[in-house]
Amino acid sequence: PLCWLLFPFVDGVFRLRHPTPDSLIEIPWTEGDKKRPNCISMSHRSGIEHVNGSERGVVYVYSPEYIETCDTLSKVPKRASMVHSLIEAYGLLKHMRVVKPRFATMEEMAAFHTDSYLEHLHKIGEEGDDDEPETVEFGLGYDCPATEGIFDYAAAVGGATLTAAQCLLDGLCKVAINWAGGWHHAKKDEASGFCYINDAVLGILRLRQKYERVLYVDVDLHHGDGVEDAFSFTSKVMTVSIHKFSPGFFPGTGDLCDTGLGKGRWYAVNVPLQDGIQDDKYYQVFRSVLQEVHAMFNPEAVVLQLGADTMAGDPMCSFNMTPVGVGKCVRYVLEWELPTIILGGGGYNLANTARCWTYLTGTVLGQTLSSEIPDHEYFTEYGPDYVLEISPSCRPDRNEPQQLEHIINTIKGNLKNVV
Repeated sequence: PLCWLLFPFVDGVFRLRHPTPDSLIEIPWTEGDKKRPNCISMSHRSGIEHVNGSERGVVYVYSPEYIETCDTLSKVPKRASMVHSLIEAYGLLKHMRVVKPRFATMEEMAAFHTDSYLEHLHKIGEEGDDDEPETVEFGLGYDCPATEGIFDYAAAVGGATLTAAQCLLDGLCKVAINWAGGWHHAKKDEASGFCYINDAVLGILRLRQKYERVLYVDVDLHHGDGVEDAFSFTSKVMTVSIHKFSPGFFPGTGDLCDTGLGKGRWYAVNVPLQDGIQDDKYYQVFRSVLQEVHAMFNPEAVVLQLGADTMAGDPMCSFNMTPVGVGKCVRYVLEWELPTIILGGGGYNLANTARCWTYLTGTVLGQTLSSEIPDHEYFTEYGPDYVLEISPSCRPDRNEPQQLEHIINTIKGNLKNVV
């Protein structure tokens, strides 16, 4: 590898040059970078391999076309645009390396999904719903409408998470963000819970090309059943899902006793919670579980699914969280300094979802954001207070301390079986 020296320029960009033609790389920098140059090891094959210094390299997967495609998802219309616009309005893009995603190929999606499912999704995407019996068998219907263009949407989301994973493999960053990803319910041959493709599974499989052990952590309100099912028989991927578990609540899986199968037994960790949990208690549970997971599994890379349907004010009316509590969880994981993909997921109060993921982007970047929502295209959606903060409601917390202690102790006991 060659050694390139980074020196800050006054326009807020690091520039690297080398005698070879067209060898110019630009990387945004922060105030802290002024004090010293960083050294980057390069290889012609794989790009940036390592960045010295305390700044965490962050890639933000984005293009206008990608956001426009994601806006078409009927359950969260325009959500992708609202999230990106708020991140941009807070001036966070200059602190990240923006990488344009590409569409996933049929072959790449078939690393997890069956050919028959993908072929039917492609047909539906071109022709619309044809009322064939297969459509229902593939899970396309009530909560996953079979609409024109849906295959392009699936390929876009899958490709964006694969782009994030590839950035980590190529050493372009330590953290890669795809807020429009995180669709964790899709099965190999079935759409489910608004999820047509399981981009999280595709990202994990791509990371496994380089990393022996990958940890998946899911803090969506709903159990990450599709990801757990995909890896339930392997000890190479550990899945941790912290979610609401209650009779009749979708998807109905993820009980404490669900721990994986065969060689994957003990490598699925489920933390079932009840309504009303708030930041402090949630973080206490999260840290207790993840501390043990990190010690016993010793992951080499992490995928974080940060669904925002846990927020106070979400139509799910279940948990009573704020972005501050999730931010503490994110900071704890990032302290491990492992290659990490950050994905979105649920979140059906669109303004609160944008608030949450913008705050978390600031958390990843070490940026403190002002309380007042900046003026931008969707400013009026944040009324009547027009602030970034989300206030907890008066919903009662149904999580008894003794039950939480039992959950944590059971998980710790199970993880002693991990070898």
